[in-house]
Amino acid sequence: MNLRIFLIRIVVLFSLAIPNVQGKAGDVPLERIRLPSGFHIQVFADNIPDARSMALAPGGTVFVGTRRAGKVYAVRDTDGDFKADEILTIAFDLNSPNGVAVHNGDLYVAEIHRIIKFPDIERNLGRISSPVVVRADFPKDRSHGWKFIAFGPDGMLYVPVGAPCNICRSHDARYAALHRMRPDGTALEIFAEGIRNTVGFDWHPGTGELWLTDNGRDRMGDDIPPDELNRAPRKGLHFGYPFQHGKDIPDPEYGVTTPPRPLTPPVQELGPHVAALGMRFYTGEQFPAEYRGQILIAEHGSWNRTEPIGYRITRVLLDGNRSVGYDVFASGWLHKGSAWGRPVDLLLLTDGSILVSDDHGGRIYRIHYRP
Repeated sequence: MNLRIFLIRIVVLFSLAIPNVQGKAGDVPLERIRLPSGFHIQVFADNIPDARSMALAPGGTVFVGTRRAGKVYAVRDTDGDFKADEILTIAFDLNSPNGVAVHNGDLYVAEIHRIIKFPDIERNLGRISSPVVVRADFPKDRSHGWKFIAFGPDGMLYVPVGAPCNICRSHDARYAALHRMRPDGTALEIFAEGIRNTVGFDWHPGTGELWLTDNGRDRMGDDIPPDELNRAPRKGLHFGYPFQHGKDIPDPEYGVTTPPRPLTPPVQELGPHVAALGMRFYTGEQFPAEYRGQILIAEHGSWNRTEPIGYRITRVLLDGNRSVGYDVFASGWLHKGSAWGRPVDLLLLTDGSILVSDDHGGRIYRIHYRP
């Protein structure tokens, strides 16, 4: 073996031994991101292809699901500098494992057709075993089948099943609905209906009531219907799909059909086709007082609108249960009609800053406030 081949093999072997850590972010045009005065953005973690929903474990590990990559990541900032120094791929070849949630130390992952969990996850990051199947009888449709999941104040796991189409009325009540179940998968029930596709929800920090985003249907034009922010203070409400969109827009086909019960209008109509996904109440103390208790929404961005819209983070201002404002908090991922990033989910860190996942750029950003 000559010296050149020997050295090449040494380099290859050495590179394979290097852990998957944060890459350099010098080519990320963060200067394009527009934020209110005093706010700053940085790359928290790079080299996370298809980064989607996020969940924070008690030990500080950020778990990240994916929609197309079939992987689940564990992202760690071990030295506390707000830059990830360890990225582990803890699961492979899953069926769109978009949703992740941590409960009593266990990591729950939502695939299209089932919910699985990895017990005592942070203690076992170095020796991941096969997951435990919690429930495996959800529909297998890929259309709106990827899921965001979260545990509510009632200790139940909330699991959506989107509509299996752009617009239709299914005889299977599981579709276009938000379900909830016990952590062991039992006692599954429908909590809310008439929801075309929610990929983000959270609970009001004061009242414990559920709020959720919903993606409006396509092919009604560039400017209708709007996406929605809905409030579900109790079980059994119907939020309009497929009969009505927004507050009062009847569907061209199903709007002439009598709904099964009264419809609940959205608290706030969002932009048309913005693809509103992750939403969180801001409950930290780092941001100024006017942000506390308000809602931040990740708008993934339109896919077929003549003039693209979204690709930003918006804020909904609340006065009690009423929306009194809807404005842009962070924008710039859409540049001259072309997107270099698409926000998916938001996650509050213990210091009061927020993380933003970007499945298009394959990275996670951190937004913090420092006047």
